[in-house]
Amino acid sequence: MAARHSRTRRISSPAGIAATAALGVALAVGGTVGAVHLTSGTDSRPVAIELTPSTVPTSLAPSSPAASPSPSVTPSATASPTLTRSPQAASRGKARTAAPKPTVKRTTPAPKVVDSGSCGASFYSDGQLTANGETFNPDALTAAHKTLPFGTKVRVTNPANGKSVVVRINDRGPFVDGRCLDLSRAAFADIAPLDVGAMTVRYEVLG
Repeated sequence: MAARHSRTRRISSPAGIAATAALGVALAVGGTVGAVHLTSGTDSRPVAIELTPSTVPTSLAPSSPAASPSPSVTPSATASPTLTRSPQAASRGKARTAAPKPTVKRTTPAPKVVDSGSCGASFYSDGQLTANGETFNPDALTAAHKTLPFGTKVRVTNPANGKSVVVRINDRGPFVDGRCLDLSRAAFADIAPLDVGAMTVRYEVLG
């Protein structure tokens, strides 16, 4: 083990005593043990103060810098953004989602009945030209009448079964007593079997 060094210095003034004490503290902190002899003016006896590292106040000893703890960052929960709509945007959204207006269906008014009655009706299927100059078509819904203007619409109803057909007057006839209408083959078949031949019908002249 290395020999322990001891240094002795006599100091008589108060300022020297303070300086010597500071020197001893410095020696003790540096790792060297120093013995300081203090001498006052009235007493020449030396006062030995041995300074060792253990006698140095802890407040004067160098301290190693303590590792500062790393700050812990706790992520805060991020709230979902709240979207707010302005009154104008809300009104526009309502306008887009508004229920469509119901469509008004226009119904064709029922034709006005200008004349009506009952009479005998028959049918015919042969012919070349009608009285108004058309080519006769037995499959068209037409009829012959003695006096009604060409183009007049007539509703013909079979009272036995309630079936009706609307025909257009384009020819003249029938020239048989008791009959006022001679229907095309197709028009007669809509309200009665063809083998009936002739029957009493109810007619309505439509304006």
